[in-house]
Amino acid sequence: MTALNVRVREANTQLRATRDAPLARDVALLIARIALAWIFIYHGANTLFNAFGGGGIHEQALYFSTVAHLHPATFFAVLGGIIEFFGGLAVGLGIFGRVAAALLVGDMVIAMITVTFKNGIVSSAAGSGYEINVALAGLAAVVAILGTGRFSLDVFLREMWDRRKQVDRQ
Repeated sequence: MTALNVRVREANTQLRATRDAPLARDVALLIARIALAWIFIYHGANTLFNAFGGGGIHEQALYFSTVAHLHPATFFAVLGGIIEFFGGLAVGLGIFGRVAAALLVGDMVIAMITVTFKNGIVSSAAGSGYEINVALAGLAAVVAILGTGRFSLDVFLREMWDRRKQVDRQ
């Protein structure tokens, strides 16, 4: 057997070993969910509640009407704030995580279409480039596809429900 064949077999063995690691998958999903929640709750609270020194709905509506050209701007500011804040909260807690993550992907796609795509991937223009939008959309898509993992409120509530049904049957 040649050295190349040995290396290929070793690489194949290592890839198979990582493929069947549910704990690693769940920990990775938890980390992704925390990162998404941190960013989106911050921006949503900034928009909806003037939190963290943000301008609130009025400033966001002005930005949407002038830079993003979204009308009615106040509607889109409130909608974006709700999706970001409550979507981030849901993803972070792991409740309705797939739906919330899909909404966050949509939020980032709309941001790219209306503001950042014309600036290029990296830019110092108003709205900056779309690199952060791509990263956040990709991370949210992972959660939307794979789910929230076993370290989530969805799993906890499902297990409680199943235990309760078993007790009721007895």
